[in-house]
Amino acid sequence: MRVMIVVTHLLGTGHLSRALTLGRAFAAEGHKVLLVSGGMPAPQLDHTGVDVLGLPPLRSDGTNFTRLLTQADEAAHPAYFDARKVALTEALRSFAPDVLITELYPFGRRSLADEFDALLDAAHAQGRRPVILGSVRDILAPPSKPAKAQRTEEIILDLFDGVLVHSDPSMIPLSVSWPVSERLAHRLFYTGFVAPSAPTPHPEGIGKGEILVSAGGGSVGEPIFQAAIEAAPKMPNRRWRLLVGGLDSAARIERLTAGVGDAPVTLEPVRPDFRQMLPLAAASVSMCGYNTALDILQSGVPSVFIPFDDGSEVEQTLRGQSLSKLSAIDVLPSDKLTEDTLAQAVEAVLAAPARPSAGQGFDGAAKSVEIVQSLLDHAHDR
Repeated sequence: MRVMIVVTHLLGTGHLSRALTLGRAFAAEGHKVLLVSGGMPAPQLDHTGVDVLGLPPLRSDGTNFTRLLTQADEAAHPAYFDARKVALTEALRSFAPDVLITELYPFGRRSLADEFDALLDAAHAQGRRPVILGSVRDILAPPSKPAKAQRTEEIILDLFDGVLVHSDPSMIPLSVSWPVSERLAHRLFYTGFVAPSAPTPHPEGIGKGEILVSAGGGSVGEPIFQAAIEAAPKMPNRRWRLLVGGLDSAARIERLTAGVGDAPVTLEPVRPDFRQMLPLAAASVSMCGYNTALDILQSGVPSVFIPFDDGSEVEQTLRGQSLSKLSAIDVLPSDKLTEDTLAQAVEAVLAAPARPSAGQGFDGAAKSVEIVQSLLDHAHDR
């Protein structure tokens, strides 16, 4: 089958990373995959077997997801959005997918509703329309008003064949963060968690015994990096390796390096072998995005989560609270983050009983392929 996945990451790279994992699973089964990305380039991510089409890219203005910026850091104007819309609908017509998957929309990305709606209209106008599915993570940003939840449900019921929920309902059902009516519940297909295969230890031993500090692939996490640099001298027998993301990573590293002094700290850009470093690390310090949380669970590394909670963001806090029940995992709220509290939290997870790496429930990408194939077969039978 021909599968088209549409995703726009606006802050970090988590949405794109998960969409690529999904795309690679379809490609591994011999299906043709086109992933249309509307966010900033992220060349460090694995797109093996997946054709990637980039729209004129956008990013959010920090946590203001209603003000979108171009790669030149200018506010996107109507003509820019129109160019994205044209490119997106033309991609649909030329690729002619059997399956169309929209990542997050209509549960989120409402600032891009015009282009998603144009895409859905074009899909429904095709002579043999594709099976249309949403794709969402375990926890969503809760709707600020009941009307938003109602409108989302109407779009799903009118235009979608279902929603792939990349979670385990026995652990984190969608209702934890989103009001799920009986009608909506019938359109949800739980896949389990979407993650690559469990990481194997780095063949060169990179990261062994270190404190790995990361904040995703976007230009966020400055307070975490700063606190880590200040905490490192309190644990002189441990090297702290800070992996800095974003297109401006070189400038950020230069700025942070000025404060390192003699501290046992290594600063470098995010790297594609990060997951292989985790099994060898002494501990991880990170935010608590979907992909990072799964990496931590699969590797078994002791971890301190500092959930991203700027603005009205609650997703990572909810996820962190769920995971903090496990051994060797601690959650440090961002408003409590200091050099002392971070050092104490790292010492605590290092001293905690070891947590075995989790090996079950991470095959959500493969399960998604099975679910989609079944839905497509059923559509052909109608």
